[in-house]
Amino acid sequence: MANHTMFPYKLYLVISAEACKGRNYLQVAEQAIAGGVEIIQLREKTLDTETFTERALRLKEITERYNVPLIINDNVAVANAVDAFGIHVGNSDMPPTEIRTKWGNQLQIGYSIEYLSQLDTAETATADHLGISPIFSTATKTDTVTEWGLEGLQKIRSLTDKPLIAIGNVNKSNAAAIIQAGADCIAVVSAICAADNPEKAAYELRRCLL
Repeated sequence: MANHTMFPYKLYLVISAEACKGRNYLQVAEQAIAGGVEIIQLREKTLDTETFTERALRLKEITERYNVPLIINDNVAVANAVDAFGIHVGNSDMPPTEIRTKWGNQLQIGYSIEYLSQLDTAETATADHLGISPIFSTATKTDTVTEWGLEGLQKIRSLTDKPLIAIGNVNKSNAAAIIQAGADCIAVVSAICAADNPEKAAYELRRCLL
C-alpha cells in the first residue's frame, strides 16, 4: 500500500476557467500558489483536447516556475502532452489499471472514490492517491449520490493506507475537521477560484491545515 508520505501536499486547487468567474485562470492560479496552494489540477470537462492542451501548457509555465505539481483531469492525452505530474480520473473515465498498463509510472494517478465498494477493486489498488468525493454535497459535483461526511471519511481512512484527498464543499470552516477525520489533503474549487482575493483565501485555508 502507498505510504502517506508519498503525497506531501496539504492544499490542492482544482481550477477551470469557468470556476474563476470571468477572471484569468492563470492569474488566479498564481495568486493561489502565493497564498499556499501546493498542487493544482486543471479540470476542463467541455474542452476539446487541443484547447485543453493549450490551457494546460500555459498553466504549466506557472506551476513549473513555483515547483508546483500539475494534475490533469480525465485526459491522458493532455497529461502526456504537457508532461504533467499526474492524472485524476473518476468512474466514467479511463480506468487506473489501463493508464498504468499503457504508461507505467509516468503519471501519478488519482482516482475518485464515490462508493465504498470501490475500495476493494484493482482500480483503487492501482491508484497512487484517492479523491474522496464529495465530502459534503456541492454544486460542482451534481452527478454523485453519496455525501461522505466526516464519518464516511473516517471509515475510508480505516480501510486504506492510500493518501486521501477530500473534495466537495470544503472551506475554512471545515478544513481542520476534515484533516482530523483522516484526509491527507483538502481539495477546493470555489473556496479559492470564486474568492474575492484568491491569495488570501488560499492563505487562510492553509493556516487551517497546520
